[in-house]
Amino acid sequence: MKYLIKTLLILTFLFSFSCSPKSQSAAGDKSNKVIGISMMTMSNPFFVELAQAAEDEAKKYGYSVIIYGGEEADKQAKQIRDFITQKVDAIILSTKDTLAIGAPIKEANSARIPVITADTGCSDPAAKVVCNVTTDNYGGGKLAGQAMIQALENKGGKVLILDYKEAASCIQRVDGFKEVINKYNEENPTGKIDIVAELPGKASEEPSKKATEDQLNANPDLAGIFAINDPSALGAVVALKQAGKNDQVKVVGFDGMPRGKMAIKNGDIFADPIQFPDEIGRQAVRQIVNYQDAQQVPAEILIDTKLYYKEDAQKDASLKGL
Repeated sequence: MKYLIKTLLILTFLFSFSCSPKSQSAAGDKSNKVIGISMMTMSNPFFVELAQAAEDEAKKYGYSVIIYGGEEADKQAKQIRDFITQKVDAIILSTKDTLAIGAPIKEANSARIPVITADTGCSDPAAKVVCNVTTDNYGGGKLAGQAMIQALENKGGKVLILDYKEAASCIQRVDGFKEVINKYNEENPTGKIDIVAELPGKASEEPSKKATEDQLNANPDLAGIFAINDPSALGAVVALKQAGKNDQVKVVGFDGMPRGKMAIKNGDIFADPIQFPDEIGRQAVRQIVNYQDAQQVPAEILIDTKLYYKEDAQKDASLKGL
């Protein structure tokens, strides 16, 4: 009888030990956990690189990922609801519409699923985002303004802005650009840079090409174009070449994707404030890990940009073979 009781006690101890939570390693043992990732689009190499970096970083911590391209605001909202249904452990979003995304984020909040925004944030104050990891878009816009002044050789001229008002990040780029241009105009009243139009390029090549064509007809003496991303800049370049004005009009883009860098190398784009989507993706995952480990997470992390010129492109080993 004593032997039987002793055996039962040992078995009870072993069972309770096997069912107790396993201790996590320093990196965080996140076995069988899933991060849902929805990018604004997967047709832009920037978001492909961001998502890939997030996936690579997630694997380091034992997470698997589900990656979708949002493409449209309604489609992205459905993807978030799918993540909630699948009971993912966290969500990373590059938002297609910064205000409309608030409703599905609030549903994730109710389901107690932490949401991290990457590159583009959420402008709905009632929606809770753990952390927004993004490029310092305002600072990048200021760099774009400096590049435009250089491109126009401090002589001023008419400038077109190809914007994308649906994304807060792009609004910030334009605001930073305007700040630098306005300050330049105050200091150079006889050689001002005149922003003649802000047209929606939809962050894409074809709409930006069409907007540039329209503006060339309205202002044949156009001197410069600031495009809020590389696809917009490349669309403008096509229009300029077709009009035979690619030497007359200087283009400043934003991003630093391979095609944008090649256009800088070829002299079609003057310069880009380049972003680092790989760092944004990695930081987004790290903040999820920190949040799950009950560590303090900042409300926002800004990733600096830097200006990238033709001289940089000529030395860029990543462009060899392209």
